[in-house]
Amino acid sequence: MTHSQLTPAQAFDALHGFCAPVLVRQAYLLTGRRALARESVERAFELAWQRWPEVARDRDPGGWVRAATHEYALSPWHRFRRRHRQPEALPGDPAGRALLDALLRLPPPYRRTLLLHDGVGLGVRQIAAETEATTSATANRLRHAREAVTARLPDLAAPSDLHRRLTELAAAETLTPALPPTIRSTGERRDRQWVRTAAVLVTTLTGTTALTLQHAPDHYERPVPQGQAIHGLPPHTVQGPLSEKSRKLHKKLQSHLPHGPQRLTPSTD
Repeated sequence: MTHSQLTPAQAFDALHGFCAPVLVRQAYLLTGRRALARESVERAFELAWQRWPEVARDRDPGGWVRAATHEYALSPWHRFRRRHRQPEALPGDPAGRALLDALLRLPPPYRRTLLLHDGVGLGVRQIAAETEATTSATANRLRHAREAVTARLPDLAAPSDLHRRLTELAAAETLTPALPPTIRSTGERRDRQWVRTAAVLVTTLTGTTALTLQHAPDHYERPVPQGQAIHGLPPHTVQGPLSEKSRKLHKKLQSHLPHGPQRLTPSTD
């Protein structure tokens, strides 16, 4: 069966079988944590399966998954996870412990550049493209990383010796990522969860928007500036002088006692 006759699942399984064993060891050299190394590879392949048409058409599908693995492994958010706050046991071999300790002391971009060049064997231009850096920045990272490792381990000054020791350190760890069917099913389940979450968010946002539009004012009312006169009120009237008839009635009312039936039944004369 040729490559063009493979189903998407078969092509994915072939890529996993070819790349996953190597990538999980690379992730271990980048992190020094076995569980995180397996998780990084599994998440990278889950993402590859979710975007399989894009990955399948890529010029280098293995490089695509490698970049996703390295980026997940070196994510700064892992430091906030509880299980990653505790140190993990280093390799039993003293030389391996010394090399891994020297690697983990490097800044993450330097560590990744050194691994890709002296471990994987990529050129500076390829590393710059994969890590989204300039060639000059990549060359500087490689030079500083080699100087830092050589300062701690002088016997690894030659790139060939460093490559050999990196390969031995990675091969000394028995790390097995999840099988392709498990990764595909997990990725599909995550996709469904994301779709449901997105649907709930869209529904909530739509309802909130509709409620806001329902109760929002439909026109603008300019506020009245402070200290300015308000117009449109009836004029304020002042009581004028009493007429002659009113004065006589007022005087007559004052001359009578305040109590009695005559106060309840006014006289008509």
